[in-house]
Amino acid sequence: MKQWVATFFVAVALIAPALSPARASAARIEELCEVNGVRPNQLIGYGLVVGLSNTGDTGLSRFTVQSTAAMLRRLGATVDQKSIQTKNAAAVMITATLPPFAQPGARVDVVVSSLGNARSIFGGTLLQTPLFGADKKVYAVAQGPVLVGGYSAQGNTGSSFTKNHTTVGRVPEGALVERQVPAVELGAGPLMLNLREPSFVNANRIAQAIDAALGAGTASALDGGRVSVKMVSAYDKNPVGLLAAVQVVEVEPDSSARVVIDERTGTVVVGAAVRISEVAIAQGGLTVEIQEQNLVSQPAPFTVRGNAQTAVVPKSDVQVDTGAQAMSHVKASASLKELVDALNAIGVRPRDLIAIFQALRTAGALQARIEVQ
Repeated sequence: MKQWVATFFVAVALIAPALSPARASAARIEELCEVNGVRPNQLIGYGLVVGLSNTGDTGLSRFTVQSTAAMLRRLGATVDQKSIQTKNAAAVMITATLPPFAQPGARVDVVVSSLGNARSIFGGTLLQTPLFGADKKVYAVAQGPVLVGGYSAQGNTGSSFTKNHTTVGRVPEGALVERQVPAVELGAGPLMLNLREPSFVNANRIAQAIDAALGAGTASALDGGRVSVKMVSAYDKNPVGLLAAVQVVEVEPDSSARVVIDERTGTVVVGAAVRISEVAIAQGGLTVEIQEQNLVSQPAPFTVRGNAQTAVVPKSDVQVDTGAQAMSHVKASASLKELVDALNAIGVRPRDLIAIFQALRTAGALQARIEVQ
């Protein structure tokens, strides 16, 4: 664990000079903004995966039996539900994302997830399934072999082995688009750019960069999340060309001071604009190690029979390490590299690092926002 922490801090320290505000790399407007009205749409559907090797839903999943019977009826076969065994079939939910401007006949990937108690959908085939939008209309139809990025095995005694998720798979390009989503009419008015991360500074910089590239007065920042772009004479009746010219304009985005903490995995990501004031830190941990041993007590020779017998005597060895450490003085940092060097010198672990950042924020020594996930 300590080696991982050292590697993490060294890696951050190596890239820190490139992340400093003085040498911040420019980003294209395409990475910072989205065009208002141009967006993907989520699709969902319910279907069946067949062809499984006794790894499908059991009879306890009644909806799988009902769906199988309904499918057979649509295909002209009438079967009693009580006679259906669904071990080779599984009820699944299908999800997909329909990209903007997708035309009928285009293909999109779909994700297939088990809905019942199937052990695996490995090797199965997804039957024709309509995919609906939020308006309950069918926009695509999915079908095809399911690819699963894992496997499982089970012995006759009940022992089993599983790697990755075997109840979730994908069908690459498994859905055919049947209906086009109504798209926004470009050129009917000013083009609106929506910032992915609202910021007054970035909105103003984007408007200034567009004006510098296409002429003064072309763009204006309406607020921290929107930038309006007017049609210019050079792109009259060509809004696509105007958007193409706008999206490649480069802007130096302002990075907010932020520390992202994921307590579940012990991951800490520190932004380039994070600063700390001069502070003293003392960190340490309590480690308790317990070792259990079973010793055999054997009676001495010539012991009278019945008065002594062999016995098992448990022995416990408890060791406590308080991890005491003197208080460390950390100078005020002016860059991410200095902050990383100061914390790395203390030798903190991921869990300790989380506690230190939260304590620094409480003490008012951390000039950043902490986001806990």
